[in-house]
Formats: sequence, C-alpha cells, structure tokens
Amino acid sequence: MRILIVGNMGYVGPVVIRHLRDRFPTATLVGYDSCLFGQCLTTSGPFPEIMLDAQYFGDVRDIPAPFLNGTDAVVHLAAISNDPMGSRFEEVTDQINRGGSLHLAQMAARAGVQHFAFASSCSVYGVAGSLPRKESDPVEPLTAYARSKIETERALMHMDAGEMAITCLRFATACGFSDRLRLDLVVNDFVASALTCGNITVLSDGTPWRPLIHVRDMARALEWAITRKGERHLVVNAGSNAWNHTVRNLAGAVAQHLPGTSVRINTEAPPDRRSYKVDFSFFQNIAPDFIPRVSLSETIAELISGLRGIGFSDRNFRNSSLIRLHALKNMMDAGYLGQDLRWVR
Repeated sequence: MRILIVGNMGYVGPVVIRHLRDRFPTATLVGYDSCLFGQCLTTSGPFPEIMLDAQYFGDVRDIPAPFLNGTDAVVHLAAISNDPMGSRFEEVTDQINRGGSLHLAQMAARAGVQHFAFASSCSVYGVAGSLPRKESDPVEPLTAYARSKIETERALMHMDAGEMAITCLRFATACGFSDRLRLDLVVNDFVASALTCGNITVLSDGTPWRPLIHVRDMARALEWAITRKGERHLVVNAGSNAWNHTVRNLAGAVAQHLPGTSVRINTEAPPDRRSYKVDFSFFQNIAPDFIPRVSLSETIAELISGLRGIGFSDRNFRNSSLIRLHALKNMMDAGYLGQDLRWVR
C-alpha cells in the first residue's frame, strides 16, 4: 500500500506519520509539503520525516498529476489552519484550502486512488446553540477558515470521483503534544500560559463550547478513513461526546494539574459567537474501534511533560513561531514568502 500524506510537516502530520508507520510497517509512506512550518520543531529527537519512505516539497496548488500514480490512499492535511491566519490571508486560504484540495482530489480520482481522507473541521457549525450538532444539521461558518472547509466538503461530495471513496472528517479542535507543537489552540495555549506565567487568561466570558480531540486520536480516525468499507462519500464528525467542554472548564482543568495557577475570566467580554457542541454518535456507531481514547487529563499531563522536556520557558510564546501566524509573518518579513504564501527565495 502506498499512502500519500499531503501537509505532513505541520502540527498533526508527524503524529499521523508515526501512527501509520506503526499500523502499516510495510506500507510506502510518502510526504508532500510546502514546508511553511518545517522549522517549527518542538522535539529533541530526530526529524519525524525519517519514518517516511520519501519526502517531497511543493505546494498543494501545484502538485503534478503523475505524482499520484500508484497511490492507494491520500491523507489530506494541508491547509491554512486557523481563524487568525484565515483572516490575514483570506483569499489565499480559499486558494489553498478549497482550490488546492479539489485540485488534489480530482487528480487522485483520475489516478485511481482508492481512498481520499480530507481533514475538515467542526468549526463549520459556528453558532450552534445548546443542542449538539449532527452531520445533517445546518452549518454556520463564521470565518474564512470554516467557510473554506464546508465549501470543500460540498464540492468533494458532488464531484465525479469514480471508484474513489471520499471521507470528510469534521475534526473537533486539536490538542496534545506533537513534534511540531502549536500553541494557538485552546488547551495547548492554557497549558503553556500556566507553565510560564502561572496564570490563564480567558478572553471570553468562558461560556463558549468547544469539542476537542487529541492528535493521536485524529491519526486513528484517519487510519479508519483510508481503510473503511461502505459508502463512497461520507461526512463524519470526528471526536467524542465526552470531549465537549466550555472554555471555562478547560481552564479549570489545566489549573488543577498545575496548583497555584490563577484563572482570570473576562466576565465583561461580549459573547463569543463561536460556540458549538457536537454530536459524535455517528462516528461511534460506524467506527467503534476508532473512537477517541485519550482523556483530557492525559492530554494536559502530556503537554506539561512535553513542554518541560524541551525546557520550554518562553513567557512571550504568543509572539513566537509556535503561533503559526507569527511563523508566516516572520518568513514574509525576511523576504522568504510572498503574499500568496509561495516561496520566493
């Protein structure tokens, strides 16, 4: 089996590579990435890419058709991957997240790829009220990132993919340690702040709901997506009902692991419209062996241990490359990246 992981050099990719290598030791694993965040390593060990059979560098918007020949499954992770980056690079977010995804899927179908797994997002639900959202419920994407995900989903569901099975995994918000850790994610940010500053500041009133999933459980869901049987096209909420939490509760859970941490909640803040519970019952029913296993407590403990293990002590981390928007801005300021997020030198 030849598995192509597109966007493998980000936050989730290294964990996916490790998981797939463990599960499919004789498979040919190939990475393809523009390397925007290749330098954002948070490990003292070897590059995670050594577990691949080959690593190629390029933009998903430009991936050549012959590159897909002989591929059995595509794991598609490449994206401008959060709301601040989507706001700063709105047009490019559409070009990469939607345009690049459809370009890749069309070539994969023509090349005879059997499975195409697309990493979508529960953020498409936007303002969801108090009832957990199912896959069949209306969506209300509030940001360029969320819009790019739902528009890609819809295009994939209507494209002529031949015999290729397409799985759109609406992932809960990612968390947990990685070889290329991101700290612009809610739990990861809270742990980093508690460790370095002794406090957690919640910018909202703490009431918004967020579903969460550990990156290792994301990798397991992707394994299911590239091996599953059944319907040709599926949209699936990927996560666990037990992992729906308010932001206030997440801050409190982190503080419990680091005694002495103070939690400040902005009770005067206007309501954060990005609030959604998600119903993951469909995923539990169709993929019972792949439902999330890692608990919130384990995730927090792992993040604390991992950050301490690399000697993390940057109180100003929100201005570092561990915040992906700053990584892009730094490379643009240095003249390496153009406004279209293509390498210029």
